[in-house]
Amino acid sequence: MTTPSAPTTATPSPSRRIITITLVVIAALVVGFFAFSNLFADWLWYEQLGFDNVLVTQWTARVTMFVIGFLAMAVPVWIAIQLAYRLRPVYARLSSQLDRYQEVVEPLRRLAMWGIPVFFGFFAGFAASSQWETTWLWANGVATDIADPEFGLDTGFYLFAMPFYSSVVGFVSAVLLVCLLVTATVSYLYGSVRVGQRELRISKSARIQLAVLAGLYLLVQAASLWLDRYKNLVQDSDRITGASYIDVHAIIPGQAILAVIAAIVAVLFFVTAIIGRWRYPLIATALLIVSSLVVGVAYPWFVQNVQVRPNQQTLEMPYFERNLIATQAAYGIDALERTEFEAVTDVEPGQLREDAETTASIRIMDPAIINPTVRQIEQYRSYYQFTDPLDVDRYEIDGQSQDTVVSVRELNIDQLGNAASWYTTSLVYTHGYGMVAAKGNERTSDGNPVFIERGIPVSGELSNLGDGFEPRVYFGESSPTYSIVGAPEGRAPVELDYPSGEDGASETKTTFTGDGGPSVGNMFNRLIYALKFQATDMLFSDAINTESQILYDRDPLTRVQKAAPYLELDNDPYPSVVDGRIVWIVDGYTLSSNYPYSSTVSLSDAISDSTNPTPTVALDNINYIRNSVKATVDAYDGSVKLYAWDEEDPLLQAWQKIYPSTLEPIEEMSGDLMSHVRYPTDLFKVQRAMLGNYHVDDAQSLYQRDNAWKTPNDPQEESQLQPPYYLTMQMPGQESPAYSMFTTFIPGGEDTRNVLMGYLAVDSDAGAEAGVKAEDYGKLRMLVVDAETPVPGPGQVQNTFNADPDVSAFLNILKQGQSDVLNGNLLTLPVGGGLLYVQPVFVQSSGATKLPTLQKVLVGFGDQVAFEDTLQDALDVLFGGDSGASTGDEGVTPEPVDPENPSAPVEQPTVPTDAYQAALEQARQAMTDRQAALTAGDLAAFAEADERLTAAVETLLELGDTAQTPAE
Repeated sequence: MTTPSAPTTATPSPSRRIITITLVVIAALVVGFFAFSNLFADWLWYEQLGFDNVLVTQWTARVTMFVIGFLAMAVPVWIAIQLAYRLRPVYARLSSQLDRYQEVVEPLRRLAMWGIPVFFGFFAGFAASSQWETTWLWANGVATDIADPEFGLDTGFYLFAMPFYSSVVGFVSAVLLVCLLVTATVSYLYGSVRVGQRELRISKSARIQLAVLAGLYLLVQAASLWLDRYKNLVQDSDRITGASYIDVHAIIPGQAILAVIAAIVAVLFFVTAIIGRWRYPLIATALLIVSSLVVGVAYPWFVQNVQVRPNQQTLEMPYFERNLIATQAAYGIDALERTEFEAVTDVEPGQLREDAETTASIRIMDPAIINPTVRQIEQYRSYYQFTDPLDVDRYEIDGQSQDTVVSVRELNIDQLGNAASWYTTSLVYTHGYGMVAAKGNERTSDGNPVFIERGIPVSGELSNLGDGFEPRVYFGESSPTYSIVGAPEGRAPVELDYPSGEDGASETKTTFTGDGGPSVGNMFNRLIYALKFQATDMLFSDAINTESQILYDRDPLTRVQKAAPYLELDNDPYPSVVDGRIVWIVDGYTLSSNYPYSSTVSLSDAISDSTNPTPTVALDNINYIRNSVKATVDAYDGSVKLYAWDEEDPLLQAWQKIYPSTLEPIEEMSGDLMSHVRYPTDLFKVQRAMLGNYHVDDAQSLYQRDNAWKTPNDPQEESQLQPPYYLTMQMPGQESPAYSMFTTFIPGGEDTRNVLMGYLAVDSDAGAEAGVKAEDYGKLRMLVVDAETPVPGPGQVQNTFNADPDVSAFLNILKQGQSDVLNGNLLTLPVGGGLLYVQPVFVQSSGATKLPTLQKVLVGFGDQVAFEDTLQDALDVLFGGDSGASTGDEGVTPEPVDPENPSAPVEQPTVPTDAYQAALEQARQAMTDRQAALTAGDLAAFAEADERLTAAVETLLELGDTAQTPAE
């Protein structure tokens, strides 16, 4: 009988194996090259900018921490597996179930013994790599010479050391848990630990290994409990941040007791490893659990409910005092200058005479409204755009400081339409051109801004401030994703400079001559950036030459963030002309959430308002902030300069050690640059958020919250807070007007009166001396308004404006035509012994073309309101015919507005006052009757009143004086 032979196993074809290996290698090379290209592109960008040491520091730190984390996890896990396996009982009789497990595991044992440590090692390495900043700050931390009030430790311990120790404790705990897990698993699989017949048997070797690991884990937990004592000083308690009475007298002592007990239990586990008795450590562990319930839960509950709650105010006062002092120091509000302010609410002629310099600087051009006007006047081509809202700055013009509304003219590639192609968007339309600046306190007769810098080519006061003014804007907030610029000398330019030229030419072209980006003059770099931007045209374009550079990451915030990654940046960078160059000025903050006893605030909530409703931040909950760095970004070549503005800041000192030679001292700042530096917006917003509760100077007031304030909502955007405003003004107690930023406060809580409780201003002028801050820069001045003389808040004033019969009648008439009425920023100024409100009113067409023009100005003082064509007239009417002060629009004769076409001026005939007033009264009465008829459902009466209203409006239009309401 012939037995059939077994089928032969097919042997893989050698050629197929070679092809498979080749494809795998090629795929690995492609993936590797893509990863390399990204890293190399980053290196080229940083090297060109001159901040390559920042990238090297980050790479070195991340790789170092990855290696440390990998080894710190993989080596102990590998040792634990090796020991558990090698010390297994060789002749142990296993159950049939374990035999089956071993049959499955044994073929993969070698792979698992190496793979498991590597697997956990990679996770630990990446986790450690993400914590490199914490480690480097600990290694480079500095002392602050300020001790915490509970333990007497330097504040630097909380800022630098405590976060590092917490991460180390957490990492070591994870390593020991993994080691315990793999040790128990291997010991069970190979018989060192046997469970059966209601009996647990552990071999001597497994007992020693498990007991030692358990003891080490408990030692680490003891260290964690001890460290938690210090964390109480930076954690939120019931009403404050920091340790309260119950923390100091119950929780902190309890954590110390539990730490000692955990250490004793750890020692008992070590003893078990020697003597082999599990009873003692297990009983001790049970006692530890019971102790944690008694000491950590029951006793604090007893103290809170029996001792603290009945006597809370008395017992908590010392801790509220600690919180008050620490919070004011951490937010830089401890030097606040408070002044009791008995506001005058009556008006009389000449009342503003002593405040003439302040009234002369009142801004009537709202940067949040006039962007469409500036765009219509100064855009020139659809592919240009301006910042919305515009920025504010100040310049010295003819020896006088002039508040201005400014913006650079940037590109808007999206408007190219059919002209958009890779060639045009990358090589031709590469930059914006010029800057526009308008006086904040002046207007033309037709309600438009008065420009001091404008036009293409540029002309005006700013471009004449220095020699060699550079108007081109290659780096801005709306620059294209990337542009390729530069060419050898003598080569015909291809970049569009501006849309006009000599001898009737339609355009002027230019070539970038700066050093603004990495070179793409060689094929390798072109390949790198073709991959980065997925642009194959970059590889084959003959317009790219040996001198070509690629400009990208052009937003000033992006450039500063990459150059100084440790900073949180202000959301409002602004352009200035400094030493003949347009530069972006950016404020940088150092933040922390670990300042002892300082209250925590949500940064995103604090800086959110109607101008920035949804800010994004890297670190949200903070309790320490400093404006430590001022940065500039050159709009032409993108060069970044970082200046150490607050050299006393301990966080900045530590970061300077980590990133040496990236910061320049304040002495390197020119006088021209100093004259444009201002107090940063976001810092002021955070400070005002804290001053709502922390403007008081005693702990009892803080505890009782009997004088809590809040920032009022924006009258034009009631769901958002009112933003602070920059203005040149003189606060009570100041010797002369200064460029300042201000905000107001109303009572805290819900459904409270909208009356002013406080007025806060900060001196925002850093002076004009090179490398020297002005003495009063950053000085916070607060007027505490006397509650016995109620001063209306912004919301109440806006309601008063809207309800005024003359105001509402005029606005309703305008709205009958094709017009929109836009209320400008509601400014509050401490002048005339009280608080003056000023609001410009703009009118624009409701059609497609938006051109807001200033038509009226509302002013209020106390319960008095005036509504006139100019601020000068409004103030004079408000203060009995002569305010005693002059304004920027003094002498302007406004042209009236046509409701059907508010952008076009109309002639202004002379009309008798009584005729105008009669028609106005008829219109007002007709609107009242029409509304009453509509409410009553009387359609006949509604139609009759509507006819009367139409007739009255036609009469007013015929009179031609709808833009000039006579004073009553």
